[in-house]
Amino acid sequence: MKYRLTCLTPLLVGDGHRLSPIDYMVWKDQVNVLDQRRIFRLLAKGPRLDGYLSQLKRADKLDFASWGGFAQNFADRRIPFENPALTAYWQRAAGESLHIPTFATCAAGAYLPGSAIKGVLRTGLMFSVLKESALAEVAARLQTDRPPRNPAEGPEDHAIGNSGASRMRVITAGDSAVIDRSQFKVYLLRVSTLESRAPGSLSLAWKQSPRGSVDARRVEDSTPWFAEMAVPGTVIQGDWKESSFFSQPEIWRALRWGGPMDRVRIFRGANAYAAQLLAVQKQYAERSGLRLLAESIAGLEARLEQVSGDASGRACLVSMGWGSGLLAKTPWLRTDDEAYRQVMRHIPIYERAIRSGLPFPKTRRIVFLGNQPAALPGWALLEVSD
Repeated sequence: MKYRLTCLTPLLVGDGHRLSPIDYMVWKDQVNVLDQRRIFRLLAKGPRLDGYLSQLKRADKLDFASWGGFAQNFADRRIPFENPALTAYWQRAAGESLHIPTFATCAAGAYLPGSAIKGVLRTGLMFSVLKESALAEVAARLQTDRPPRNPAEGPEDHAIGNSGASRMRVITAGDSAVIDRSQFKVYLLRVSTLESRAPGSLSLAWKQSPRGSVDARRVEDSTPWFAEMAVPGTVIQGDWKESSFFSQPEIWRALRWGGPMDRVRIFRGANAYAAQLLAVQKQYAERSGLRLLAESIAGLEARLEQVSGDASGRACLVSMGWGSGLLAKTPWLRTDDEAYRQVMRHIPIYERAIRSGLPFPKTRRIVFLGNQPAALPGWALLEVSD
């Protein structure tokens, strides 16, 4: 069997690698990734190597006036910007935003790790089977004198099963085939946030790094982020296996699953999770007044409705990868629930946000298309065929 993942919005599933601003040069509205080995061999033959190494050591990015010829002649690959306007934003940017996260890559080329697919399906399944009392149980554990290191481990094992008896063992997703490099572009993203500037009302703002924000009218003053992402419409394929062994009654009874587990049930859970997640994101788009984002989410909802109507259970919508945010990685989406907020208060990086009383999370990474805030990253359609 094969799986087919079609990108519905720009998608980045990375392996932790990033292009530093001395690994590439921007020329002709594209990121030209330098072949540093060739450059070193060339410069070693003359007197310019010391100057080049000195700039690599000290500079935030390479001086185009001195080394621009490398972008033309010594580029290992060239990644176009999604929009020519991004060149000007890149030239004004500085610091961390110049480090471009890239798609996962092996010796053969870019690929989608099978573990990324299994991860989002696991989250969807847990969402569909998690009991209302689970979060209250986690919150109660955190109130003890010696809170456990992994307070959610018990409810998670009960819902999915531990590593030896995990319900996810019924399916296997392999790493994908190599993705053609022509399917990637460098996209601009900015981080939106909600601010309370009048009692009872919320307004859109855009984050500045390292802290602070600007109002919606000054969006170009916010910090731009750049990322190599697969363009919408990109099709990624890989091997898919389903085990009939676990469908035997004596097996799932021995594993204490309470019933048979198959791909149809897993995909149904993923679609239920996607529906709830899109509802949360739609509410955020309406609060923030991002019209194009709301239209994009409406399009995803329409696609989900088509997929959910297929009784064969061969397809589901997923949100995955870099930029998808906290909500795409947690099976509990009712973030206004008091038990949820009680749990999050015990996590230092979220404590301040919870204490503010604002909707949580109040930020989103927004993909700009045509220089307009238009989409959430990481949404894709997953299909399985014989």
